[in-house]
Amino acid sequence: MTQPVFRFAPSPNGRLHLGHAYSALENARLAARLRGRLLLRVEDIDTTRCREDLLAAMLDDLAWLGLPFEPQPAPLRQSARFPVYRAAAAGLRARGLLYPCRCSRKEIADAVAAREAETGAPWPRDPDGAPLYPGSCRGRDPAAVLAAGGPVAWRLSMEAALAAAPGPHAYARFDDDGATESVAADPVRWGDAVIVRKEIPTSYHLAVVVDDAAQGVTHVVRGADLEAATDLHVLLQRLLGLPTPLYRHHGLVRGAAGEKLAKSLGSTPLAELRAAGWTPEDVRAAVRAATAGAA
Repeated sequence: MTQPVFRFAPSPNGRLHLGHAYSALENARLAARLRGRLLLRVEDIDTTRCREDLLAAMLDDLAWLGLPFEPQPAPLRQSARFPVYRAAAAGLRARGLLYPCRCSRKEIADAVAAREAETGAPWPRDPDGAPLYPGSCRGRDPAAVLAAGGPVAWRLSMEAALAAAPGPHAYARFDDDGATESVAADPVRWGDAVIVRKEIPTSYHLAVVVDDAAQGVTHVVRGADLEAATDLHVLLQRLLGLPTPLYRHHGLVRGAAGEKLAKSLGSTPLAELRAAGWTPEDVRAAVRAATAGAA
C-alpha cells in the first residue's frame, strides 16, 4: 500500500494565527496516525501580498511549533511554478474549456443587478457568496476579446467542462482510522469560475490541484471553509487527468464573536502569543479547546 502523503500549504501574506496552527497540527496528527509523510508547501501565487519577510516569519513559527515536516532542500513554492500552471491552462484552452473574460467586478455586479431588476428574483450565488458569472464574455469570439488588449482572466466553461467530464462527480472523505466514505460533488454551483486570474497565470483552484498531483499528495486536510471548493477541484482533476486525493475538512478556530480567524481581520498572530509567553503546548491546548467536537 502506498504511504500516505499529507501537506500543509499556508500563504505568506500575513502572520500565522491559531487557525493556521490548528490546520498544521491536524495534518501532523493524522500523518502520524496513518504513518504518512508530511510536506510543507508555500502557496505564494499572489506575488503582491506575499513577502519574503512574512515567509521567514511563517517558517519560524512552524519550527517553533515543532511540526515534523519531511526534510526538503526547500519547500515547494508556487511562485516558482508559473510555467507549469501556464502549461496546464494552455491544455484546457486548447480543448475549448476556457474562455477569456475582460469583465471587472463592477461590470459583473452591474450585469447581475440588471438581471435581478429584470426578473425580480435574486441572482444565484456561488458557495463563497459571490454572484455566479452572468456570462457576458462567454459567447464572444475569444480572438476579439484578446485583440482588445490588456489583461484578461480565463474562465472555465462549465457547460463544456461537464461535456468533457460528465458526472456524477464525487470524492472520498477519510476519518481518523483511514476509513472512507463517498461524498457527492456538485461543481455546477461554482458556475464559470476563474481558472487563470488577470494578473497571475493561475488561480488557487488550478495551482492546488496541479501541485497536489506533482507532490503525490494522497490526503488533503484543510479547513471547512474550503470544503465546497473540492467540488470544483474534483472536476479540474478529471479534466487534467490528475488523481483525486482523499479529503478531510476540519472545523475552524473562531474568535470571541464567532468569526473565523483571518489575517485580514487582524486575528492575533502566533508571534504575539509567543511574545506573551505562550509555549507550543499552550497553542495545542488552545486549539483543542476551541475546536472540541469540530475536527
